[in-house]
This record gives sequence, structure tokens and C-alpha cells, in this order.
Amino acid sequence: MTTDETEIETVERVSGTGIPVRGNDVDTDQIIPARFMKVVTFDGLGQFAFHDQRFTDEDEPKDHPFNEEQFRDASVMVVNSNFGCGSSREHAPQALVRWGIDAIVGESFAEIFAGNCLALGVPTVTASQEDIETLQNYVEENPDAEIEVDVAAETVRYDGSEIDATVDDAQRKALVEGVWDTTALLKSNAEAVARTASDLPYVETGTAGDGEEAE
Repeated sequence: MTTDETEIETVERVSGTGIPVRGNDVDTDQIIPARFMKVVTFDGLGQFAFHDQRFTDEDEPKDHPFNEEQFRDASVMVVNSNFGCGSSREHAPQALVRWGIDAIVGESFAEIFAGNCLALGVPTVTASQEDIETLQNYVEENPDAEIEVDVAAETVRYDGSEIDATVDDAQRKALVEGVWDTTALLKSNAEAVARTASDLPYVETGTAGDGEEAE
């Protein structure tokens, strides 16, 4: 623990009930339509996750797992191939996190989407098509069952079964070692950052932080 008490969170395992979202090439516009991105902060985005897949133009609910009560408290989403493709909007994982998703297991992910998930501490874990479809079927039949995503061991466990999964090496290192949160890292190393800054000839020092101009 540092003097400013900034804690670096590690993500070795994530567990919770599951929610299956089926379909290949689910893009970021489906995850969060562009018209909901005109916000100052990401607060409240969760309610708009998959909005156009969940509701008609008249706001009538469609058949979608995010509308089903049995999945309302789910935190592990199970998806198919090329999830998160399309535009590189960081609002997509932000919306999923604010809905309650802590980890995503799928066949494959768009690279930028996976990177945006990592920035939030959300693992994107891959497994074979057969294993994913079996897990989706299991989750649909057992919405209250716990799914454990072991990032460090690269496995997904449920109902006594274990799936051999894959976590990108850089992602696994960042999550397990707690270096995924760059803002927290900077805050926890504030003194070292300040020392480095003071040694740089192009960084002015003074009392500007106290409301006075630096000399």
C-alpha cells in the first residue's frame, strides 16, 4: 500500500451466474447504439446495453436474454465468434460493465474491444466453439448456476466440468499482476512520477498547485 492508499486490484478469478448472448459478429453498435453515446460520463449506460436488440421502435420488449429476469444478476457473459467487432467505441464495454458484466467468455473477440475491456479489468476469455455452445446451453437451462473464470489458470469451471480456455498473454499478465488500471498505477506511484518530472528540464516546478503561478 502506498502513502496515498491507492490499491492496485488484481483480477485472477471471476465468478458469478452466466448469461448467454448468441450470434456471431455482434458489433459495438448492437452493444450500445451510437445515439446513447452523447453523454458526459459513462454513468447510466448500462440500461441501454443491447437496446435495439431488446426493444422495438415502440419500446416494446423483444426476446433477448438481457430482458429476462433469470439473467438479471448475471456477471459472466457467454458469446460466440468475433464479439465486439465494428467501431472502436469504448462505450460498449462501459455499458456492459454498468449492466453488471465482470467477465466475458467467447469463441473470439475483436482486438480493440478486448483491449477496451482490459482497461476496465474485464477478462475476455476464449474457448472452442463446441465448448462455448455447450456452456451457453447449460447457462440457459441453469441460470442460477455459478460459472468460475480462472484467468490465471486459463480455465472456465461449471457444474463439475472444466473448459480449457485461452487468455491473451499480455491480458493475463496485466490482470493477474494488477497492472491493467493505468490510472491507479499512476496514482500509486505519484511520488516516483513527481521525482521523474522534477528531473525533466522542460517541466516547470513551483507552487502552481496551490493556486499560484509557477515561476
